Amino acid sequence: MKCVIFDLDGTLLYTLEDLYKATNYALSVFNHTPRTIDEVRNFVGNGVKKLIERSLGEGYDEEDVEKCLLVFREYYSKNAQKHTKPYDGIVEILKYLNDKNIKVAVNSNKYDAAVKSLCKEYFGNLVSLAVGETPNCPKKPSPNGVNKILEYFNCTKSDAIYVGDSLVDIQTARNAEIPCISVSWGYCSEDVLHKYNNQVAHSAKDLIHMLSDFIAKDC
Repeated sequence: MKCVIFDLDGTLLYTLEDLYKATNYALSVFNHTPRTIDEVRNFVGNGVKKLIERSLGEGYDEEDVEKCLLVFREYYSKNAQKHTKPYDGIVEILKYLNDKNIKVAVNSNKYDAAVKSLCKEYFGNLVSLAVGETPNCPKKPSPNGVNKILEYFNCTKSDAIYVGDSLVDIQTARNAEIPCISVSWGYCSEDVLHKYNNQVAHSAKDLIHMLSDFIAKDC
């Protein structure tokens, strides 16, 4: 194994509260009904535009979505680090992988500027490449982001593994034809993850053991 590709929100970083506050700020600007934190939890995973569409609900056109999305992005760009933090044990896992000379990348459905900023702030040089949504990089479950990362590191599919917290991540890994480890501490129900993936880590300790097993297979 030469490369581990991580999802960001719900996998490496707890970002829910900042996403929740940014969503409700944007909704309040246009006098829309606020959402609960559990509703926002269920809305994330497919990019911020989809988050806004789901938060607005039925009856809103594309112009409404774009206006609300613009306010969301402006607010979130300034407040994305108020409550966000790495999950317990994540920094240690990234250090372990770096010590093993295994490349670490992030592939997120969050817009690219925010992905790069958050990775730099919380992980510094521990993440070698961070890829978010851009016009040239469609959202997951498209394998485009994974393929871009593999090309950048000159890795084959057999060299890589994907780690994420959602069904979107499982499908992304399948579309990219690489193995996937799901983590249960994120924004998706543990029961749902187990239904679609037989490799589910319940703690950082579990995850490092699973990754170690993949490393050992290559030795």
